Amino acid sequence: MEFPESTREVRENHRFDVEALGRWWSGAIGAHDGLTVRQFKGGQSNPTFWIHDGTRATVLRKKPPGVLLNKAHMVEREFQIMSALAPTAVPTAKMLALCEDADVIGTPFFVMEHLAGRIFWNVQLPDLAAEERTAIYEELARVLAALHAVDPDAVGLEGFGRKGGYVERQVARWTKQYDASRADENAEGSAAYMDALIAYLPAHLPKDDRTTIAHGDFRLDNLIFHPTEPRCLAVIDWELSTLGHPLADLAYTCMLYDVALPNVGGLLGIDFEATGIPTEAEFIARYVAHGGIAPEGDWPYYKAFSLFRLAAIAQGVFKRSLQGNASNANASMFGAAVGHLARIACQLVEIDA
Repeated sequence: MEFPESTREVRENHRFDVEALGRWWSGAIGAHDGLTVRQFKGGQSNPTFWIHDGTRATVLRKKPPGVLLNKAHMVEREFQIMSALAPTAVPTAKMLALCEDADVIGTPFFVMEHLAGRIFWNVQLPDLAAEERTAIYEELARVLAALHAVDPDAVGLEGFGRKGGYVERQVARWTKQYDASRADENAEGSAAYMDALIAYLPAHLPKDDRTTIAHGDFRLDNLIFHPTEPRCLAVIDWELSTLGHPLADLAYTCMLYDVALPNVGGLLGIDFEATGIPTEAEFIARYVAHGGIAPEGDWPYYKAFSLFRLAAIAQGVFKRSLQGNASNANASMFGAAVGHLARIACQLVEIDA
C-alpha cells in the first residue's frame, strides 16, 4: 500500500489504541479489513491522521492529548459546520462520523473522506507559473466570498455563535488564551508588544458589527486544491469557526501581505507583477467582485486584531511544544513568531510597545 507523501509514522505522544478504534469503526462507519494509520506531517492544533480501512482512505481528526485550553480544539464544531455547509457553494469534505466519547481513543474525534489534492504551504507558490499563481489566489478570494454569502439560518447554523459583538468577544477570548499560555522562554521578545495590543484593541473597537459565518483561520494552506486545476476541493481546519465579522476573516487572510514567516513565507516585499500574485488591493477587489464586503476605515484595526489573534495561537502552540504535546515536531519555532507578529500589529495601528 502506498502512503501519501504528506504523512509519517504516528508520533509517539499521539499514538492511540487502533484496535479500540476498529471496534468503534465497525459500528459507526462499516466493516473493515484492519485499519492502517499514518499521521499527517502538517498542522499545529488538532492531530490529523490518514486511515485506510482496506477499502478506502479517510481522514481522522482528533483533539490533542494533555491539558487543553478552554474551548480550544473543538473538533465537534468542525464536524458540525462542515456537515452544514455540504449543500452550499463552499467546498468541504464529506463527513462520515463523529465520536464524542473520549474513552475510545483518548479524546473526541471525527472521520471524513480523504481528498487527494494539493495543499500549498508556501504562500509565494514557488513551484507554480505566474498564471497559475494568479488563478490560485482568484480561487482563494472566490471561496472566502462564497462562505460569507451563506445564510447561517438557512443551513441550520443559527445557534453556531452569537450575532454581533464578534470582535469584542474575540479580543477578550484571545487575551485570556494568551495569558493562559504565557511562557518565560519567550516573554522578553513578545510580552511588551502583546500587552500593548491587549490595552489598545478593546478600547478601539470598530463600529460596524455585521455577522456572517466566519472560518476563523482562512488561509491558503487550509484549502485543498485539485491535483492539476486551480480549483478548491475543500476548505479544512474549521476549529475556530463561528458566527462573526466577515472583515475579520478577510484581514486574517491578508496578513500574509505584512509578514515573512519561516516555512509559510509571507508576501512582504515580493514582486507582484513578476510572480502573478495579486497585490493586497487586487486580492480585496477580487473578493468584493465575488460578492464579498469591501473594507473601509477600520481596515488597519482588523489586520492588527488578526495578527494579535495569530500571535496568541502561536503562543499556544509554543506552550504545548514545551509540554511535549504539540501536533508538529517543529512547534517550538512558533515562540519566536509571537513577538514578530505582535510588533507588526502595533505598527499597523501606530502604537508603541
